[in-house]
Amino acid sequence: MTFQSTLEEIYAEVRPMSGEGEVADYIPALAQIDSTKFGIAIETIEGECFQVGDAAERFSIQSIGKVFNLALCVGIAGDRVWDRVGMEPSGNPFNSLVQLEVEGGIPRNPFINAGALVVADTLLDHLDNPNEDLLDFVQKLRGSDVHFNQKVVNSEKQHGHINTALLHFMKAHGNLNHEVDDVLDAYYHQCSIEMGCAGLARSFLFLANGGVVPGTGARVLAASQAKRVNAVMLTCGFYDQAGMFAYLVGLPGKSGVGGGIVAVIPGKLAIAVWSPKLNSHGNSVLGIKVLELFTTRTGMSIF
Repeated sequence: MTFQSTLEEIYAEVRPMSGEGEVADYIPALAQIDSTKFGIAIETIEGECFQVGDAAERFSIQSIGKVFNLALCVGIAGDRVWDRVGMEPSGNPFNSLVQLEVEGGIPRNPFINAGALVVADTLLDHLDNPNEDLLDFVQKLRGSDVHFNQKVVNSEKQHGHINTALLHFMKAHGNLNHEVDDVLDAYYHQCSIEMGCAGLARSFLFLANGGVVPGTGARVLAASQAKRVNAVMLTCGFYDQAGMFAYLVGLPGKSGVGGGIVAVIPGKLAIAVWSPKLNSHGNSVLGIKVLELFTTRTGMSIF
């Protein structure tokens, strides 16, 4: 069975579940998305592409962008990134103020909101134009142009009160170097990147290829750094459902409340799914089911 036929079978099997879940309506720009959209794409390190459904349509990747921010930051600052943010699973909602208070303003990991905000703040230490530099970085990974959705940026700025509170709390604990509004601007632009499943899977291939972009040979991260980013994705990439995702799917990956999920099989491929309806943890209902079926039927996981 080829990857294409596998995707087509899984797509047909999972499609009837499309009524389950809810869109992320607390971000008004996301609430307007057609909740029936559904796409899957695979990109291999050998350059093959397989896709089904709405895989080419662009969507807001939201927290998946935290991986790009982390990779860019690790490439610039190295292990100093971990001086201000941890690498442990949170076990709590992605925007928890309670956990941040208990832990003295040090975010548990870079994929909860507080942690991603600290990573954005660290990038501001090194970059004069963080939004443009991030786009350039992602374009290098993807091999073609990407852009921000300014409507999503504005929507998040108008309704991001908890993120603002997280930043003020960390600033009070001495874990913020820049102005709150500047960090928020970088963070919201990161979340508003738009890509389709095929482009998203392609942009994650460097993590399946030891830090090197297939095709161009550009080294983005050292092999050890790519391994560590993958490790943090496995343990922390799915909010407070990370353990269940590892159990069901068995791959490093990252989700976003725009309905996207991307995962990598080191040495082989990246797979991305988009379906906007989310479960109570903020992860795509169809996306998790697709990846569970894919790794079960192909036998391809890291375990």
